[in-house]
Amino acid sequence: MSLLKKLAGETAIYGLSSILGRLLNYIILATVLTRIFTKEEYGVVGVMYASSAILMVLFTYRMETAFFRFGKEKQQLNKTFSTTSILLAVTSLVLVLVLFAFSTTIAAWLSASEEGLTATAAQKAYYFRIFAVILAADALSAIPFARLRLINRPIVFAVIRTINIAVNILFIVFFLLICPYFLELGWPVEWLYNPEDRIQYVFIANLLASVVTFVLLSPSYFRLKLVFDWTLAKQMLLYAWPLIIAQMAGVLNLQMGILFIEKNYEEDMTGIYSAAVKIPILMTLFTQAFNYAAEPFFFRNADASESKKVYAQVAQAFAVVGVLVFMGIVFYIDLLQYILGKDFRSGLGIVPIFLIAYFFLGLFYNFSIWYKLTDRTIIGGYIALIGTAISFIVNAILVPIPSINIYGPAWAALFCFAFMAGAAYWTGQKQYKIDYPIRSIGLYLMIGLSGYFLSEWGKSIWEGYLFPTLFINTLILLACLIGFYFVDSNFADSILKSIPWKRKSK
Repeated sequence: MSLLKKLAGETAIYGLSSILGRLLNYIILATVLTRIFTKEEYGVVGVMYASSAILMVLFTYRMETAFFRFGKEKQQLNKTFSTTSILLAVTSLVLVLVLFAFSTTIAAWLSASEEGLTATAAQKAYYFRIFAVILAADALSAIPFARLRLINRPIVFAVIRTINIAVNILFIVFFLLICPYFLELGWPVEWLYNPEDRIQYVFIANLLASVVTFVLLSPSYFRLKLVFDWTLAKQMLLYAWPLIIAQMAGVLNLQMGILFIEKNYEEDMTGIYSAAVKIPILMTLFTQAFNYAAEPFFFRNADASESKKVYAQVAQAFAVVGVLVFMGIVFYIDLLQYILGKDFRSGLGIVPIFLIAYFFLGLFYNFSIWYKLTDRTIIGGYIALIGTAISFIVNAILVPIPSINIYGPAWAALFCFAFMAGAAYWTGQKQYKIDYPIRSIGLYLMIGLSGYFLSEWGKSIWEGYLFPTLFINTLILLACLIGFYFVDSNFADSILKSIPWKRKSK
């Protein structure tokens, strides 16, 4: 349990920057942008970020995980860091040049079927060039961030992440709220702010934040003698390339939905979808914070005598917290909806489906550790490819149906991630058996879903009454917590005993 407590502590620290920081980021940005931008403008922002998420896989090509695998031994750390950083620097330069050269072509393809565009193809090409520099800065920051995770420096990691988010928020507020106010007062800010193209300032703020982050992390490069070990580089690339497929598949599964919607509907539908998925992203932020701590933790403790038992406990703890996050969002969605502007709330029906999908994605992260530890990453590539095929087929079938529209990507993500979690578990049991408490995990999910359906039934009775709804949902949440305890009382007791409820006497 001591290792589990250590992981929980690191996850909590990463969560301060990842969950709380990005939660603040999403709340402020979603609140501001969905009240300033039209649905069409917000749709453009959503499409650009979806495209950049896919491109980011090419910029980093899972070198962080390869760095954890080959840099976990202290004597290899500096050489692995140097080799990985040089690889990313060279490939980032090449990719930036390619994106600059083909930005117009990419933008024209994305805009080919659209009429009455909010952003022209030329403007989108300009946005892609901004994103090329953002992605390069983020790629060059990836390994210094990974090094902080591997050497147990979560607080430094959290501080720099938080600064990144704060800079992004401050510049967005400056460009989109303060500059228009100055313009109304007659101040000469036209050289800095163009009201005819407000969208660009979202991306410029991101660029400035990414550059500041890279500058803060750059001392990592100057402290070491840069060397390049080609033999090590080949080993890392051989290890990582199946993970590239897996990550690309995961990103495509999350982002292809918005691209299908953009191709089949007007930009206002894309904007509604882009806003609605900001709410279930709260689950992905928790999953991301967990993954920040868990991935290097798994590698560092792979040789521990009870490592498999700990991995099983980690999965069970993740399931408990994941279902709690699900319930916390769906039970209080009547409050969370006010994050979005009134015109953007019609898509909130997709939130519960996406939350369950992201829950399975988190289980996949747990179950998939076996092939990273045993260098069988090709298995992860196969699983991800099949998952992507599932997602593509479901999106292609469901999204064009007008009565389903934005629900298509939600169901596609659920089918895809449920398959990936199941496949990772099944293959792992054959190759690297870990006794995961599947029964308990399944019961936690069933309790959470039962509470959700009970809550929805109650809403149909007292619809329109906010405070009674929240009160009843809170009672349901407490009942679910009691149910969690009885699913596995021994596990619950061990968790409760590990919490420092009071100070020890000296």
